[in-house]
Amino acid sequence: MMQISNDPASNKHSLLNVMHRFIAAANNMDETIMVPSLLRDVPLEEQANNNNEEETQDASNKQRDMYEHYLLLKSIKNDMEWGLLKREMSSGASFLEIAVKQEEQQPPVKGDLPVEDNADLEHQFHYHLRGLFGVLSKLTLQADHLTNRYKREIGGGNFMR
Repeated sequence: MMQISNDPASNKHSLLNVMHRFIAAANNMDETIMVPSLLRDVPLEEQANNNNEEETQDASNKQRDMYEHYLLLKSIKNDMEWGLLKREMSSGASFLEIAVKQEEQQPPVKGDLPVEDNADLEHQFHYHLRGLFGVLSKLTLQADHLTNRYKREIGGGNFMR
């Protein structure tokens, strides 16, 4: 007979596990990168000896350098650990003002749920869950890549120009 673990964190495909992996990768990145300012003006992607203008334009629309990407990953990690309310609270608005603003933005309610939210909640949940898994997996890979690249660049002394 097959036993099913009651601990969701032990399942490698659980949302909690994916979240923990990203946070661990971001923490490792933060501990490894002792001087984040060294990442300024270092292109995110290693430059191949290919000077294709289209690739250059695409890259300029994304994160410009490793430093900005580092800050983005740290910001996402902080939002996951502390929630979005902390960010809104630090904007100077009081908790009551935030609550009133959110209440005003709510669509009309019929029964217990907003009208548009009654339609296929299970489908919406699974759609967003798949998206969250995909995004967190990519962010974990990016944090690991940034950490490894920093180690490689610092070890080789390639930051000195």
